[in-house]
Amino acid sequence: MSNQAEDRGRELKDSLRIFAGSSHPELAQEIADYLGCRLCTRCTRRFSNDNLFVQLGESVRGKEVVIIQSFYPNPSDNILEMLMMLDAARSASAKTVHAVIPYFSYGRSDKKDAPRISITARLIADLLATAGAGHVMTMTLHSPQVHGFFSVPTDHLTSHLLFADYFRQRDLRNTVVVAPDIGHAKRAARLARALGIGVAAGDKERLSDDTVEITHIIGDVAGKDVIVHDDEIATGGSIIALVDKLREHGAGNVTLACTHGVFSGPAIERLQQVPEIVEIVTTNTVPLPKEKRLPHMTVLSVAPIFGEAIRRNVLGQSVGSLFAYWPDPS
Repeated sequence: MSNQAEDRGRELKDSLRIFAGSSHPELAQEIADYLGCRLCTRCTRRFSNDNLFVQLGESVRGKEVVIIQSFYPNPSDNILEMLMMLDAARSASAKTVHAVIPYFSYGRSDKKDAPRISITARLIADLLATAGAGHVMTMTLHSPQVHGFFSVPTDHLTSHLLFADYFRQRDLRNTVVVAPDIGHAKRAARLARALGIGVAAGDKERLSDDTVEITHIIGDVAGKDVIVHDDEIATGGSIIALVDKLREHGAGNVTLACTHGVFSGPAIERLQQVPEIVEIVTTNTVPLPKEKRLPHMTVLSVAPIFGEAIRRNVLGQSVGSLFAYWPDPS
């Protein structure tokens, strides 16, 4: 390592204080390891009246503080804990407080599509800034417009390179990438372009939180293997409807690729019962307990992406190439 690189490494260790919330300490540790920093201690407990108590375990005065928290499982508790950690860091005279949110669960609540409801994604973005976040990092928001809800600098990162590198190891001559709906066709097209293969999309109408209807497939999938590329799999309702329609159109084996493997409710049971699904590839933006890890599931780590984004921010370097909607490199 050169003297300059050693100096930057020391600068990073000296300036950074990394704290994990309760949601995903394993990912926080991976990010700290990538940066060559230790994970600082944090105490969270409940009072007798069920109120939360949160305390940062060491001084953060004049430091770049990174607080890592996914908003799943238990999103309400995780959000409140993060807000309290942000407020504690700001009140303790941190230089900058970086809120790292690998999974922003309220990204779906991005518009007023029913009377008398909250646009909750905007509300949470406002609360993060009010609590003390001077900078936010998150990944693959369900709706890109949510990025604009934040009043502080926000890095919207992508898992695109993880999936591209993973699937490039395969023979893809008879494979097509499929988006579950038109709204996500651009993301699927970007992966297809990186892999040098074709793209198709489902025409989807959402009937309820866990029920959708796929009316038809736009594009040619007959006789081809399929990579279904989505931002998130929750109950699996959209995926099951899409695979049913792909079967009708003569598609072959199906590989699921999603950034956020939430797999809530009946998702695991549903996915296990579909013989066409030969592999599920997801990332570790949310914790995956053993009971949700199927034999044909592959989990890719996003720690290097977040670690690199943190490193570049603290050292004042560009993070553009890590953004979700940055143009593909030529």
